[in-house]
Amino acid sequence: MQEYVTHAIVLNKEPLRDQDGRYSLFTERFGKVIGKATSSRKITSKLAPHLEPGTLARVRFIEQKGTQIVDALKVDRLPHSYLDLRFLSALLPEGQPEENLWELLAKQPFSWVDALQILGWDPSDAVCMGCGAAAISHFYIPRQEFFCSRCASKLRKDAIILVVNPSSHDL
Repeated sequence: MQEYVTHAIVLNKEPLRDQDGRYSLFTERFGKVIGKATSSRKITSKLAPHLEPGTLARVRFIEQKGTQIVDALKVDRLPHSYLDLRFLSALLPEGQPEENLWELLAKQPFSWVDALQILGWDPSDAVCMGCGAAAISHFYIPRQEFFCSRCASKLRKDAIILVVNPSSHDL
């Protein structure tokens, strides 16, 4: 059994069985980690308030039949929207630390343009995958492609990120 302790930003939480929760964490040392917290949905759970999305916490987890979150202590509440954090959880691969993204989330105001650049999707040279227009405004998560406003209006709204084209604005 391996035990790890690190700072983590809670990206997303989902119910799991009756009283358990499944949490997506972006950790400083290990990148994205998905772990189970036993009984975290009970009314008497001491762990649940420390694992709300948008929380920066000191987390202890173990690798035993998957990742088990065994302890968490809230350090700070970050100003990021739940939707941005959920989208980030969908984009990030597990187990790949990204120091620049950690700095962006933990210490700077969050920007999708900066986040996408760090993750390898630079919007400055992107064109719309629907019509080829240079004025992109959205990033579609399932296909990992950029779209203009008109083409983006035809896509699922629950999987699209509003991105401002950096070539048309001062950054």
